[in-house]
Amino acid sequence: MAISYRVVIGWRGVAYEYSRRAHLQRTINTWTQLTGVQSSGALYSALTPHLPNQTHTHNMSLERQVRAKLASKRNADQEKEAQEWIETILGAKFPPGEAYEDVIKDGTVLCQLINKIKPGSVAKINTSGGQFKMMENITNFQAAIKAYGVPDIDVFQTVDLWEKKDIAQVTNTLFALGRETYRHPEWNGPYLGPKPAEECKRDFSEEVLNAGKTVIGLQAGSNKGATQAGQNMGAGRKILLGK
Repeated sequence: MAISYRVVIGWRGVAYEYSRRAHLQRTINTWTQLTGVQSSGALYSALTPHLPNQTHTHNMSLERQVRAKLASKRNADQEKEAQEWIETILGAKFPPGEAYEDVIKDGTVLCQLINKIKPGSVAKINTSGGQFKMMENITNFQAAIKAYGVPDIDVFQTVDLWEKKDIAQVTNTLFALGRETYRHPEWNGPYLGPKPAEECKRDFSEEVLNAGKTVIGLQAGSNKGATQAGQNMGAGRKILLGK
């Protein structure tokens, strides 16, 4: 059930409202990238049906277009790979007939996942208590994977999963978590996705570093190579006829 921006219940409500507004801005940015149409105040208003004096039919049509664009970003193979990775780690299959996003929607499976990867990451997993308790699971999962090393930019927004706004981004987050496990030697698998490139550090002696300071870069010019040596500026040319 969609929650109005006007409904704010404690700090969870404030956090959820902030998440929705952040998602709205990202939706507009995605629309601009996918269609080439620059975002505008009109587009923002069209995507916020709670504002007065808006045509409801027009709003719904635009929202359906945006949802269709976002849905086209989903990759069934990646979702299957992510699901199988979770199932292997947890040692349990997803319920048959249930969609991938529905199984992980309340955050319980995700919290169990990060607790398997790094024990104790989420102290309490809510299994009841209503939608805000379930969204709290998602928030706790997000905080736990950030603490584990997943960059903020790779972490989905709460509404991406809870309201299924951007399931592709949720899958991307799982792959980001999978990549991060490679950097933790205490984790021995299974892994998700390719191993990230490792940083190659090189140490140079003080002597080598000082020698490098005396080298003139090519962008500063060069006194070697082609020159004007041998050219005669203004000299006449001899023209030989009859040969």
